[in-house]
Amino acid sequence: MTARDTDLEAYLGSREAARLADYLAFLRIPSISGIPAHAGDCARAASWLADHLRAVGMEHVEVAPTGGHPIVYADWLHAAGAPTVVAYGHYDVQPVDPLDGWTSPPFEPVVVGDRILGRGASDDKGNIAILVAAVEALLAVRGALPVNLRFVFEGEEESSSVHLEPWLIANRDRLRGDVAIVSDVGFFEGNLPALTVALRGIAYAQIDVRGPFQDLHSGGYGGTVTNPVHALAAIIAGLHDADGRVTVPGFYDDVAPLTPADRAAYAALPFDEAAYQAALDVPALTGEVGYTTLERKSGRPTLDVNGIWGGYQGEGSKTIIPGRASAKVSCRLVPDQRPDRIFPALKAHVMALAPAGVRVTVTDLGGGLPSRTSLDHPAVRAAARALEATFGRAPLFIREGGSIPFVATFEEVLGLPVVLMGFTPPDGNFHAPDEWMDRRNFELGIRAFARTLDELVAPPA
Repeated sequence: MTARDTDLEAYLGSREAARLADYLAFLRIPSISGIPAHAGDCARAASWLADHLRAVGMEHVEVAPTGGHPIVYADWLHAAGAPTVVAYGHYDVQPVDPLDGWTSPPFEPVVVGDRILGRGASDDKGNIAILVAAVEALLAVRGALPVNLRFVFEGEEESSSVHLEPWLIANRDRLRGDVAIVSDVGFFEGNLPALTVALRGIAYAQIDVRGPFQDLHSGGYGGTVTNPVHALAAIIAGLHDADGRVTVPGFYDDVAPLTPADRAAYAALPFDEAAYQAALDVPALTGEVGYTTLERKSGRPTLDVNGIWGGYQGEGSKTIIPGRASAKVSCRLVPDQRPDRIFPALKAHVMALAPAGVRVTVTDLGGGLPSRTSLDHPAVRAAARALEATFGRAPLFIREGGSIPFVATFEEVLGLPVVLMGFTPPDGNFHAPDEWMDRRNFELGIRAFARTLDELVAPPA
């Protein structure tokens, strides 16, 4: 460890309690982007974050209006001749339902042993706090950063990032850089350090089935009209075959097949399938025949029903034929699928599956492209060296089954290669009750991000 590293470590050690207090204050703001009643909280979170960025030494800090929740921008651009990094995170969070699943109130964060519990603790306020704390330490100890840095923190990731792409396009000139680091991912099973090198895309839709003009008495009208719930169930049942494959015509036409090297890389990952199944508390792991659990989890496309409703769901009995039934459906996409091709194919297939006697509409609720980054990119290798030096083991290179649609936007609009580097534990209950961040991940993540910035300008080994 160099004297400079020793000074950095001493500063980080002296600031640990204050740093935790800042993090908890950030978590207390209920910045739920998908619920309009929390718009003021999202604005408050953006303002809090901007003030914190100014306090640690970032410049040109701006809370930029978007037509939705604001984007927080800041930069530090005094590293002449060094690369420019555009780093991303999101300050908005998911809703907290079901409340009875939380052991403590979701916006009253608590520290329980090695866990920090609270909504947003991992996704994604924890990662933002890590990035900002690393910058604070570097500027406090050295007075400068090793690279030029731009921060882009948005407030609508959990509600489809609808205003991010227009903002990126409008600000393309001031977002010039050499690489983007997206910190909205985490570690592999067993909490092993990892870099995500691929993300699935998404196509999201709602299916609405309309039958009679209103709910009808099932005794008086049963057997004379098509029940919308029955119709919707038939449609959903028709979306997969017995081998778990999606039946939408053309669904697999653009899928880049897994190569022998891809499959070998999956097989080499230290994945305990029995432990994974036990943790999920399911009697079996299922999916598309011919692929392993990890391959299905992130390397193959899927179609899932995310919600379904219709008819009477209250206490007791109410004998009706419902007038309406609906479902939300998402398709996770892999290279080289596109949501603008998948949605029309899905819509046409749903309409073909619809039985007589109902009216069906299929609404596009948005989508995003899949993404993949080369393992050989210098920035990926720099991040890998930093993770190994900090966590004591080489990171795994993994594909993520989830979607971050704007990653492809960074690539297409800004022309930047993207490194997906985050520090959340894989079982951190994202989007669920008792979301948590591992304290060791949090503290070592700060060191790893600081070291990544150093590695980006280090001479190659």
